[in-house]
Amino acid sequence: MSAPPPPDDLHEWISFEDPDEHRTWVFDATYLRSNYMCIYGCGCKGILDEPAPELQQGCCSYGAHFVDADDLKNVEAHAERVRPEHMQFFSKMAKKGFTKQGDLDSDGEPTIATRLVDDACIFLNRPGFDGGVGCALHIAAVDAGERPLDWKPQVCWQVPLRLEHSEDESGHVTSRLREWKRRDWGEGGDDFGWWCTEEPDAFIGKEPLYISAKDDIIELVGAGIYATMAAQLARTEWVPLPHPAVKSTVGRSHVADAEGTRRAT
Repeated sequence: MSAPPPPDDLHEWISFEDPDEHRTWVFDATYLRSNYMCIYGCGCKGILDEPAPELQQGCCSYGAHFVDADDLKNVEAHAERVRPEHMQFFSKMAKKGFTKQGDLDSDGEPTIATRLVDDACIFLNRPGFDGGVGCALHIAAVDAGERPLDWKPQVCWQVPLRLEHSEDESGHVTSRLREWKRRDWGEGGDDFGWWCTEEPDAFIGKEPLYISAKDDIIELVGAGIYATMAAQLARTEWVPLPHPAVKSTVGRSHVADAEGTRRAT
């Protein structure tokens, strides 16, 4: 009997126990070993109902929701260092600030988000601005010689990485680092005309994601856990499955070869 074809969204995972906590770490190896990269300004079509690469809005069309008070305070502190040459809408921020009341969260509590100017985040510089298109916080951080992730709302540098935690009845925690999927945006994600982790256009990086996004991942899981994860992902004897978004370009023969290698080792 021939084997059934693999599922369309087949991923491999690795897991290990935290040496210091009652926690199991689980990592989406297929995504982290892929050559995904953010292609903002280089083909990103945004998250509107229809693809709109010419707008260069990226994930910034609806503003950024702050995860907690510390997240907001951090951006407030760094926004004070943004200058007019970094930010197209600096005068609007100076006059009315950069926040608005966001949607209610899953517990029915109010949230705070960056406010919108001309149908996108106030920090988003539009094409034609002399200071550069893209996030004003990012531009100001680079100008200061600092990491953009230290300046931005957390969601802005985490997407499209997603860290989730769950706890069982004994109190043991399972933490999963995986690809941020369309569904993770909530009901609105179904309306996106394009989402990057589904498209081969975004899988063009020169390094695996776990290397190119090292700083972001360490910020999420810590340096020690990152080192353990990276050592496993770097194993040369492991033939990884291609990411589903690029599987059609690689060919199903690669999947079969990978499966055969695992059975033989």
